[in-house]
Amino acid sequence: MTTTTVPLEITWEKLPENYILPDDPVDNIHQPLLAEALTDSLELAGRIPENALTGSNYGICATVNSKMVVKAPDWFYVPSIRVPHSEVDRSYTPQLQGEPPAIVMEFLSETEGTEYSTKPTYPPGKWFFYEQVLRVPVYVIFDLAEGILEVYRLDSSGRYREETPDTHDRYWIAELSLFLGLWPGIRHNREGDWLRWWDETGTLLLWGSELVQLERDRAELERERAEQERDRAELERERAEQERDRADRLLTQLREAGIEPNLE
Repeated sequence: MTTTTVPLEITWEKLPENYILPDDPVDNIHQPLLAEALTDSLELAGRIPENALTGSNYGICATVNSKMVVKAPDWFYVPSIRVPHSEVDRSYTPQLQGEPPAIVMEFLSETEGTEYSTKPTYPPGKWFFYEQVLRVPVYVIFDLAEGILEVYRLDSSGRYREETPDTHDRYWIAELSLFLGLWPGIRHNREGDWLRWWDETGTLLLWGSELVQLERDRAELERERAEQERDRAELERERAEQERDRADRLLTQLREAGIEPNLE
């Protein structure tokens, strides 16, 4: 994908307090669920440091040719911020407040179609903004309806190039030391493809609901094992009791026959 070359003067300024952020609703109900699921498994796996920042539909700012530009990715990850989280509760300005995002994701919109926009003039398109202004290393576009995942990486020329998945149809995201791929399943009553993380060994990072179910399964397995142990112990007790009864009967028979056995 080519990008028109235009003169860019980029500065990093905090969003003014009186700046009115767009209050548009998300494109569909699935997008917040997808974003929350991505963060959920990262948090539970301890993959989000205290000074990192993740978010969804949250303003990332830059001033381009003296005009403030704010884009709200469907999901993003910033490795490190230099200010308290309380200072970025409304928006985030890279360079000024911390590192640029390492990865941004857009879930393909049915109405906007701006995820591939290289429009360089104000307001710039998403692709142009992430590639030429923020210079985000990894840009992910996910088509929910078709179940198509595209991963683009910034190359040495400063342009996005589409990555090729591995044999498992997953993409290595070096910035997180994780694989990203699609996983078909159900979560929060949504059945379809989900974006999931896998670690270096190919182990899936679990959601909280999956960890709870895993603990339930383990507890049930332990309960079954304990029950089996009780059953075995009861069987051994019954066998020992039967052996005592048989020995007592034999002793009685011998004595009735006038034989006193030597029990020493």
